[in-house]
Amino acid sequence: MTASVSVLGIFAMDLIFRTNRLPVTGETVVGNSFATGPGGKGSNQAVAARRSGAEVVLISKLGGDDFGDTGRRLYEGEGISSEYLLTHPEVANAAAVIMVNEQTGDNSIIVVLGAAGELTPEEVRNAASGITGSQVFLTNLEVPLDAMQVGLEIAHQHQVSTILNPAPAIVLDTDIYPLCDYITPNETEAEILTGLEVQTVEQAATAAEKFREMGSETVIITLGKNGVYARNAELAEHIPTFEMGDRVVDTTGAGDAFNGGFAAALAEGLALREAIRFGNAAAALSVTKHGTAPSMPQANEIRELLNS
Repeated sequence: MTASVSVLGIFAMDLIFRTNRLPVTGETVVGNSFATGPGGKGSNQAVAARRSGAEVVLISKLGGDDFGDTGRRLYEGEGISSEYLLTHPEVANAAAVIMVNEQTGDNSIIVVLGAAGELTPEEVRNAASGITGSQVFLTNLEVPLDAMQVGLEIAHQHQVSTILNPAPAIVLDTDIYPLCDYITPNETEAEILTGLEVQTVEQAATAAEKFREMGSETVIITLGKNGVYARNAELAEHIPTFEMGDRVVDTTGAGDAFNGGFAAALAEGLALREAIRFGNAAAALSVTKHGTAPSMPQANEIRELLNS
């Protein structure tokens, strides 16, 4: 059976500014370069899953403007199904401002949801066959919460594995967590959602237990260059990432690369630890390239790194 992933999320046009350091409050700095490119968590994750080898269905809503047209061309080029891609002709497409520190690769982001913020629970229900026809359903918190919850409920009811990437993090209703077979926060998101400090592997382990108490079956806390801490009923392990050294140029989208690669690996039938390593490899490769969607690696690149 072909690995199949459904993704509920947004497409945003990224406006990317690169500078030697990020400005502090009230400060203007002169940047080194400016570029635009395709982004949005759901869209990036869909591209990552597709390039990782899965068939991908994206459920989203685009604006009726030039930015929205860019998204449609992206999915046609990547081979991502647009059957459940809606258009709001009177609202601008989502957009994000990304400031990248060229010395460290670190970034700061502001995203405006635009048309994607108008996605309704009923529209997600109308896309139910796209969710139920997949092995893995992946979503995040850039879409409206009521629409996101409906997507999780549909997948959960039809035994489709669910992944919630809780970003950007906000406090969630307690009934969300039992719908999440896998929850994939980073350190900051884990702190916001659990109220616990997450700076070390040991602290990640404590936060993972809190997520499990709230109802999530498998907790995967991404720790940037320190890898991943994974916890479920069978596994409690720190899984290192791949050291890319001075090849790192831009960390934007690394989390999306991990989630898309991880989802594709699960859909392919890989065991949890191997699926995490696959996601780690996808994320590691993504930081060696500029941009978000354009930085998502191909399956052959990921396997080459895994085998090295």
